[in-house]
Amino acid sequence: MAETQVLMERLEKAVIRLESLFSDSHRSIGMECRAVNGVNGGVAPYVEAFDRLLNGSVAEFLRNSKILEGDVKTHAEMVRAAFQAQRAFLLLVSQYQEPQESEMAMLLKPISDKIQEIQTFRERNRGSKMFNHLSAVSESIPALGWITVGPIASTASVLSTLTSGQCFPPPPPPPLPPGPPPPFDTESGKDEATTSRSALFAQLNQGEAITKGLRHVSDDQKTHKNPNLRAQGPPVRSPTKSHTPSPTSPKTTPQQSHCPLLELEGKKWRVEYQEDKNDLVITDTELKQVAYIFKCNKSTLQMKGKINSITIDNCKKFGLVFDNVVGIVEVINSKDIQIQVMGKVPTISINKTEGCHIYLSEDSLDCEIVSAKSSEMNILIPQNGDYKEFPVPEQFKTAWDGSKLITEPAEIVG
Repeated sequence: MAETQVLMERLEKAVIRLESLFSDSHRSIGMECRAVNGVNGGVAPYVEAFDRLLNGSVAEFLRNSKILEGDVKTHAEMVRAAFQAQRAFLLLVSQYQEPQESEMAMLLKPISDKIQEIQTFRERNRGSKMFNHLSAVSESIPALGWITVGPIASTASVLSTLTSGQCFPPPPPPPLPPGPPPPFDTESGKDEATTSRSALFAQLNQGEAITKGLRHVSDDQKTHKNPNLRAQGPPVRSPTKSHTPSPTSPKTTPQQSHCPLLELEGKKWRVEYQEDKNDLVITDTELKQVAYIFKCNKSTLQMKGKINSITIDNCKKFGLVFDNVVGIVEVINSKDIQIQVMGKVPTISINKTEGCHIYLSEDSLDCEIVSAKSSEMNILIPQNGDYKEFPVPEQFKTAWDGSKLITEPAEIVG
C-alpha cells in the first residue's frame, strides 16, 4: 500500500511539473531551465542538444513561416507547440527514473495531441494555396515519435542520437506495391548499361551516315503502291526488321500471384494480397504504429486497440472494423469498402474510390469526412439502436456572387 502511495505521489509531481512547463511556453528556454532547475542548476546534455536544435533550424523555420503569414504561420505555431511539448518531456525524463507504461501514455499525450492537431489542420485546409507546404509539415511531424523507439532511461543512446544530428529522421516513404528488382543492381549491370548507352550515342552521332546501313525498298515492294501485294493478303513485312512467327492464338500474360501477408514490419502493420479472408484480426496495436492495407479483396480485418493511422489502398469489397485511430484513416483507389468505427477517429479521407460506407459510433460523431474524386459514399449514423444512412454529396453547383465563387451541394431531384 505504501509503495502504491509513493508511486501516485511521484506521478502527480511529474504531471504538475509537465503542466507547469507547458503553460510557460511564451517564456524563453533559459528562463524555463532556471525556473525548473534553480538559478545554478543545469540541464542534461541531451536537453542542451535539443535546445540547440530549437534555437537553430526550428527557429529558422518559424521565422520563415511568419513571413509567409496565413495558413503557414498558423501551422508553424502548432509545430512550435509540439517541439515545446517534447522539450518538456525530455526535461522531465532527465530528472526522474523510468516511468511505468501506464504513466508513459499520460506523459506522451501532450506530444500526441499536438501531432494530431497539425495533421488535422492539413486535412481541414485542402483548399489552401499552401496545401503542399502543409502536407510536407504534416507528414514529417510524426518524426517526433523518435522518443518512443528505445528505453527512456537509456540517456546515453538518446544523447548519441541527438548529438549525431539524426534525432529527427525524415519520415519513411509511402509504401509501394511489390515489383521486380531494379534492372541494374550490381556494378557489372551498371557497366553494361554504360556500354550500351555509349554505343547508342556513337550511332546517333553518325549523322546522315547512319542511313547507309538501311536497305532501299522499291515501289513494287510497297503495299500501298502495289495492288497485287494488297490482294495477296497480309502486308509485306519490313525487310529491315526481323520477326518471330506469331502463334495461331494469342497468349495472355499470366497474372503474377503474390503471397498473402499480415505482419508487423517495424512500426507498420502490412496487410497485403488477402483474398476471401473474413477472419483477419490484429490485436497487439500501439499508438506509434500505422497500418497499410494493399490489394485485399473480399476480406474483412478487425483491428483492436489504438493505432496512429490506417491506409486502405487498391482494395475491393473489403471491410475494416477498428477501435481507435488518433490520426487519419485513408481510403484510396478502392471499390466497395465498408468501415466501422467502434471508438474514435478524427478524420477519414476518401480519394478515387467507388462505393464507401462508413459506420460511425456514438463517440466518433465529430469525425470529419474528406472526399475527392469519389462516388457512392454513405455515412451511417447510430440512431435508436439502429443506423440511419446519409449520402455524401457527389455533385456541386458553383455560382459567382459578384465578389467570389460560392459552392454548395446540388440537390438531387426525382
